Amino acid sequence: MLSNQSIAVLVFGITYLLLIVNRDRALIFVWGASIILLALRVISPLDAWQALNWNVLGILFGTMVLAEFFVLSGAPAYMATRMVNATGSATFALLAITAFAGFLSAFIENVATVFIVAPLAIETARRIKVSPVPVLLAVAVSANLQGVSTMIGDSPSILLATAARMTFMDFFFMNGRLGIFFAVQIGGIAAAAILWFIFRGARGKISKREAPKVATWTPTMLIVFLVIALASSSFIPNRPETLPGLVTTIFGVLALAWNHRRKLFQMELAKLDWQTFFLLAGLFVLISSLTVSGAVASVANLMTEFAGASVLTAYILIIVASVVISAFVDNIPYTIAMLPVSQLIAERMGVNPLLFMFALVLSTSLGGNITPIGASANVVAVGVLKRQGYKVSFMEFFKIGFPVTIAAVTLGTMFLWFTWR
Repeated sequence: MLSNQSIAVLVFGITYLLLIVNRDRALIFVWGASIILLALRVISPLDAWQALNWNVLGILFGTMVLAEFFVLSGAPAYMATRMVNATGSATFALLAITAFAGFLSAFIENVATVFIVAPLAIETARRIKVSPVPVLLAVAVSANLQGVSTMIGDSPSILLATAARMTFMDFFFMNGRLGIFFAVQIGGIAAAAILWFIFRGARGKISKREAPKVATWTPTMLIVFLVIALASSSFIPNRPETLPGLVTTIFGVLALAWNHRRKLFQMELAKLDWQTFFLLAGLFVLISSLTVSGAVASVANLMTEFAGASVLTAYILIIVASVVISAFVDNIPYTIAMLPVSQLIAERMGVNPLLFMFALVLSTSLGGNITPIGASANVVAVGVLKRQGYKVSFMEFFKIGFPVTIAAVTLGTMFLWFTWR
């Protein structure tokens, strides 16, 4: 008879392989695995219910709704056009587009960012007579990079905030030290230098075009007020753990009520990214089996034994494993599984758990930039280019994603080591 731990590891491993082979059926695989674990009593219904992280799900729901209205309002296209018009040269126009993609992804989902910026990126590339392929790939890479810089930027950062009980402001300053936001920006400087080298061949001036009209600035203001509300909640003593999720959900509901009253946009809730929402919920249940059965503790033991007494070895092991694995598979299940592992390793080695947790999330988020299948934003960018008649090979993506990833991860994790060690 297999032990509960063996069953949990086996089911998780098979599910992970299925996710690699066919992402389109991710919900079926994850929830099917969760039901099997419940049926085999590896986890109890109470364990499954307690595993559901309502804070993460609340933040995800609210940001999904706000991002949808933000896109429909036309504000992102207006901002991007004004930014490109303000640049003087073709090279800086392309860099401005990628920088804007990074800025957007700090507040809305990376896939939405690519959809928003793609039309402008392709049009600008054609106006200055360069291939739109490296431009749009750089947009995806930039979105993945900056998505982890704030608490609401991407799923891994939401998971980090919940696991480490971080507030919105903790991403900037925490316990008297600079937060993960600055590690991302240092990596971003390295990425910008590489992208400048790639774009340096673009010549001439960029002609200005009229910025599209904005239907309403209300969604933009709601996002601004959400950021202010989340930042302000950081100062509430003994705040409930689910407060960020509740606040974000309230803003999402307010946006829905506002649109229902004004009837500006045809908002269909069914078209929101519910797959990610329910995938996260199912993964919480699936990963809880690894914790309840003791598999997480076993993995932490193995990694601790491999590292020995060297904190640096353990740190590098987490970084390298995260970059390599996330280059080929979705980073959400990996992040959920490895956050408790990194915490345990840090506690056993007597170091600040945030050192390993920050490095894990940063490496996992950036590792997806190495290949065209490493992140959803990459898949979308390649798909958009394909519809425009441009076929992107693995090596073509790799030539942009790999150097950017190595430079950003190296500088970002070095910053974390010297700041949080």
